[in-house]
Amino acid sequence: MILPIIAYGDPVLRKLGKNIDKEYPALEFLLDNMFETMYGAKGIGLAAPQIGLPIRIFIIDATPFQDDEELEVEERNFLGTFKQVFINAKIIEETGDEWVFNEGCLSIPDVREDIFRNETIKIEYFDEKFEKHTKKFSGIAARIIQHEYDHIEGILFTDKLSSLKKRLIKGKLTNISKGKIRIDYRMRFPDKKKKR
Repeated sequence: MILPIIAYGDPVLRKLGKNIDKEYPALEFLLDNMFETMYGAKGIGLAAPQIGLPIRIFIIDATPFQDDEELEVEERNFLGTFKQVFINAKIIEETGDEWVFNEGCLSIPDVREDIFRNETIKIEYFDEKFEKHTKKFSGIAARIIQHEYDHIEGILFTDKLSSLKKRLIKGKLTNISKGKIRIDYRMRFPDKKKKR
């Protein structure tokens, strides 16, 4: 089932996600819905807060990068098979030089900005079978994980922009939060009555 993606301005995107256990109700159904929702919006990652659940789950499917001719063959081959569920994830360390990449977000459509992130991360997480892993990721894979991990920490990529850049996109962000945007996937916008 394709779920609506929560738009910028909704308080759920600012909540620190809670850990879950393997008894979480209908987990397999939730994960299936998350993948279907992400594919329906042509995304490569989706975090539970983006569908209104303040829990520590995110999913990634980086296979669209397998056709990116600008990437080295080794990275392209890895990304071409990189499809993963991350539950109760915790980044243990971020290392390497910071590098810039143009990022976007399904909750903030039509806004793309250059964001600096570390090259390599080490992360602990459970997969969909609740098996624990500790792995290192680098390059694009690390960046996608960092972006989705931020969501379960209540952080958006726009938080990493300079104050000047934030001022320049303020109007766009306001329009998104009010639903004044054209998109080709389902979204849920903040309840205007509950806004301060």
